[in-house]
Amino acid sequence: MAGVLVCTVSFSLAAAQQSKLRIVQTNNAGDTVSIIDPATNKVVAEIPGVEAVHGVAAATDGSRIYITEEWLRTLTVIDGKTLQITKKIPLSGVPNLIAPTPDGRFLYVAIAQAWDDLSAFPEIKAELNGGVDVIDTASLQNIKTIPIRGGIHDLYVTPDGKYVVGGGVRAAKPAPNLLDVIDTRTNEVAWTLTMSPAPSPMAITTKPDGSTDKIYAQNTRHGFSVIDFDTHVTTNFINLPDIPAAQQNPFGGVSHGMAITSDQKTLVIDSSKNSTLYAYSLPDLKLLGGAALGGKGANWVTISPDDKTAYVANPQTNDVSVVDIKSLKEVARVPVGFAPSRNTAWLAP
Repeated sequence: MAGVLVCTVSFSLAAAQQSKLRIVQTNNAGDTVSIIDPATNKVVAEIPGVEAVHGVAAATDGSRIYITEEWLRTLTVIDGKTLQITKKIPLSGVPNLIAPTPDGRFLYVAIAQAWDDLSAFPEIKAELNGGVDVIDTASLQNIKTIPIRGGIHDLYVTPDGKYVVGGGVRAAKPAPNLLDVIDTRTNEVAWTLTMSPAPSPMAITTKPDGSTDKIYAQNTRHGFSVIDFDTHVTTNFINLPDIPAAQQNPFGGVSHGMAITSDQKTLVIDSSKNSTLYAYSLPDLKLLGGAALGGKGANWVTISPDDKTAYVANPQTNDVSVVDIKSLKEVARVPVGFAPSRNTAWLAP
């Protein structure tokens, strides 16, 4: 009876969580954030009044959604129950991705270079600024800026919360061509790795003890490197499949989005050029296949907490492809706002 009761409670909890699951989709060229219900694959709510939204993250308890607004250079805080803006936290520059610590105590925000130097007008230059801003989620204050020349585009907190892994802004002049690793205990750069070009989207695996094992980093237009975290050595490089030119997206080319299932058995990575979401087994990196996407411009991907579904943002067709990971089939396309960019899973409170 006890076993039946435990199973019933576990099933009920899982069902309740699934009913609250939402996918939060930013729209970089629009003025809204779209909220998708995975049960219906429809937009069920929108967050209005935001401009040039880039990064997105959700509080573990679902009480808040955090987004970065490039135009206003703010981290914007959304109430999870009302979907109303409660605060805009000033940042040190133009923000990109957001990465929370596992305990939710801090948020790290990638700060790219600001292209507002008019000293040689009509040529517009980038300021020599950028780095990482540290946000205290208790006080909702920007408590520190970690300066990194050339700025940071994408960043991630390692699953153990001990490090932040960031990739330099490729468009910076001169290009930094660096992967930067920040120690969260000191909020200082711990080590760097030269990579040309700098890595953009990344994914991280862990060892059995929870420490960081490998970084999978997209640092070319159509492939990714495998980096051993302890030795700082690139151990492998994988090129994504080639397809005939006639089948390629003429406006694609960049591979920009990857994620790893929570069981660390599968890595998914999108290809804008091929309009495909590919899957590789881990740790052997065997190609499992690819899901052809009806949407165009594949720019980001997030995986549902149950590891069953991937959501791919398609900025060229203003929609999100819903992919069944096991069968590698696109099962739906969800119209959203203009130029969908980053997305994340969120359990609504």
